[in-house]
Amino acid sequence: MILEARGLVVQYPGAAVPALNGIDLALRSGELVAVVGPNGSGKTSLLRAVLGLVPLAAGQVSISGRDLAQWTRSDLAQTVGLVPQREDTPFSWTVDEMVGFGRYARLGALSSFSRSDREAIDRALARCDVTDLRSRRLETLSGGEWQRVRVARALAQEPRLLALDEPTASLDLGHEMALFELVRSLVAEGMAGLVITHHLSLAGRFADRLLLLDRGRVVASGPPAAVLTPELIEAVFQWPVAAIALPDGGREIVPLRTASPPGDYS
Repeated sequence: MILEARGLVVQYPGAAVPALNGIDLALRSGELVAVVGPNGSGKTSLLRAVLGLVPLAAGQVSISGRDLAQWTRSDLAQTVGLVPQREDTPFSWTVDEMVGFGRYARLGALSSFSRSDREAIDRALARCDVTDLRSRRLETLSGGEWQRVRVARALAQEPRLLALDEPTASLDLGHEMALFELVRSLVAEGMAGLVITHHLSLAGRFADRLLLLDRGRVVASGPPAAVLTPELIEAVFQWPVAAIALPDGGREIVPLRTASPPGDYS
């Protein structure tokens, strides 16, 4: 088990209710788990909790069978590659420099790159389809290009677990699909994937398991077909939907117009 969390409780100062209240999560190598839910449901808090970025009021997290408290930040960065939801870059780095920062998790900030480091950077650039951007300055990139560069930086760490918080923000349809296809291929090669997403249909098409949160609690957990049901989604999101089973085994969630008569979406 690469990641295991039991009974997680997170209570932010001044908040009337916990952001997380008794959350369990388990993740194996070769598995992609998507955490879904409405705004404020606790998705990002869960990611931050399992990475030790917020204090726990209760519960326990272990990574590779070792309690999270026993990991140094440096050791953790060699195991987990994180793509956060928001990020500012105050300096005018090139794409090649930004992706190279992923290697410092293994080398230390003042180390020089070896041949194997350069090869890891080249592989990460290629996997994210940004090799042709390597000389570009970050401020010249589109939102979608910048997102792919950030994923490449995480891959340059050569992690065992890739954690992504809303990774399809600013991406068009083609790059949304390409990013999830990339994550899916990495998982097929043995990496573990944890994705925080508001995109129910992408989660339903690519994830092995879903964790559906609402107000800091787990509403449902299991394969997409068991979680992405109209009854569950309507109850959590407070909006009527149709659930469509796709030929590839995925699940598509379609929000319905409340002023329109229901159709046959079976």
